[in-house]
Amino acid sequence: MNTSLFELFKIGIGPSSSHTVGPMRAALRFVRTLDSDGLIEKTASITVELYGSLALTGIGHGTDRAVLLGLLGEAPDNIDPAKIDSLVAAVRSSQQLQLLGRHPIAFREAEHLLFHRDRMYPDPETPTHPNGLRFTARDIHGDTLTSEVYYSIGGGFIVSAAEFANPGSAKKREVPYPFSSAERLLALALEQHLSIPEIVLANEVALLDEETIVRPQPRDASAVHDGESAVKQSILTLWETMRSCIDRGVATEGTLPGGLNVRRRAAGLARRLARLDEEGRTRDPLAPMDSVTLVAMAVNEENAAGGRVVTAPTNGAAGVIPAIAHFYLHHASHELSEAEKEAGLLRYFLTAAAIGILYKENASISGAEVGCQGEVGVACSMAAGGLVAALGGDNSAIEHAAEIAMEHNLGMTCDPIGGLVQIPCIERNGMGAVKAVNASRLAMNDQGSHKISLDQVIETMYRTGMDMQSRYKETSLAGLALNIIEC
Repeated sequence: MNTSLFELFKIGIGPSSSHTVGPMRAALRFVRTLDSDGLIEKTASITVELYGSLALTGIGHGTDRAVLLGLLGEAPDNIDPAKIDSLVAAVRSSQQLQLLGRHPIAFREAEHLLFHRDRMYPDPETPTHPNGLRFTARDIHGDTLTSEVYYSIGGGFIVSAAEFANPGSAKKREVPYPFSSAERLLALALEQHLSIPEIVLANEVALLDEETIVRPQPRDASAVHDGESAVKQSILTLWETMRSCIDRGVATEGTLPGGLNVRRRAAGLARRLARLDEEGRTRDPLAPMDSVTLVAMAVNEENAAGGRVVTAPTNGAAGVIPAIAHFYLHHASHELSEAEKEAGLLRYFLTAAAIGILYKENASISGAEVGCQGEVGVACSMAAGGLVAALGGDNSAIEHAAEIAMEHNLGMTCDPIGGLVQIPCIERNGMGAVKAVNASRLAMNDQGSHKISLDQVIETMYRTGMDMQSRYKETSLAGLALNIIEC
C-alpha cells in the first residue's frame, strides 16, 4: 500500500486529470528540475512533444493550456480558474513564456508544442503508456541542456520514464497496516478487529510527515488536536471543495466550451426536482435517485467547463463520489445527529480510498490505458463500498458492494466525442452514481458469500482493458466519437 487517500482525491481543475492535471504537473516538475539543476537561466527554448492519447485528444482536454500553465509555474491545486484564460492568452499573444514566472523564453506553439498524432509512444519501438510527453530544454545555440519523458498515468499521477520502467524503485511508505489486495485487507481487519475505514485512517496518520503528499488545509484548524483529527479535517476540506463544485454546477446555465454546443442541464434538473405536486405536499418518490444523477452531472459540467473539482479518482469520473456523499447526507441519514452524519461521511471517504488504492496499485485508473471502466467504473466501485461503510455495513458487505459495482462496468470504453469530457462523460457519471446506490443495496440486503471477489474483478477489469482496442481508449477514433459524425 503505497498510495494515500489525498493522492486519489486531489483538488485540481477540469476537464481531465490525465490530460490536464497530469501534463500540468509534469511541466511544473520539469521546469522546477531545471531550476534546481541550475539550468533555468541557460534555457532559451523548451519543446514539448505529446504522444498517444495526449496527442489525439489533447486539444479537447486542454492539454495545450495545461502545459503552458505548468511551465509558467502554476500548480493545478492552487491556480485560480478565473485567471487561466488571461495567462494563456498572454503567452499566445506575446509568443513568450516566463518559466516559473521569472525567466523569459520564446514560445511559439506551432514550433514548440508538437502533437504526434501518428505515434502512440515516445519511443515507437517500446510500448509504454499511451499518455506520454517529452520535454526538451535547449540553450541559445540550440544545444540540448536536458530532456525528460513523463507519463500521465491517470488521476493526475505522473511518473518519469525511469520511474515507469522501474516501478519497484519508488520509496516504500511505512504504514501500520499495509495491504496490496482486498483479500489481505479483509484478513488484516479480522486479525486486528478493525473496520476498513479504521485501517485507512491509521495509515493516513502514519503518512502525515510524508512531504510528497499534498493535503488540503483543514477547514477548521481549531479542531485539529492530533493526527487523526488532522486527517479527518483535511477530508472534510475535500468535501467542502466538492460541495462548492456542486453549488456552482447547479447554479450555472449556458453552453459548455469546446464547440459541441452542449447545454448545461444541471440547473434545469434542479428546478424540476424542487417542484412539488399540485397539492404541494408530496415529492416524486424517485426524487432521491434523481438527485444522485443531478449532483453527478452538476460536478461534471463544472469539470467540462474547466472549473475547480476534486479528482475522485479522476476528473472524468469526478461526479460519482460527491453524488453518493450528497445522497448519504440528504437521503440516507435522516435520523442521525450532525455528529453521526459527519462520522458516516468520514467512513465513506476512507473506505472509498481503500478501494481506489486497490485499483490504482493492481490495475489502472487511466481511461487511455483501460477505458472508462477504469474511471467511472472505479469511481462507482469506490462509492458503492464507501456508501456501505457510511451506512454502518461490515467489511464483507463493503467488499461485496465494490465488486458488484465494477462487475457491471466491465468493458466500458472511453470514446469522448471531439476529445471533450462532455458526451457521454457527463451523463455517464450520473449513471455510474445510480449503479453505486444499487450495488450497495444489493450487498447489504443479500448478506453472505458471493462467487466473485473484488480482487478477481479488479484483475478482470485490467485484463479487459489490455484486450480493448486502443481506438476505444480515449483516442476519439471509434465508438460514439466516430459514429456521431456519420449520423
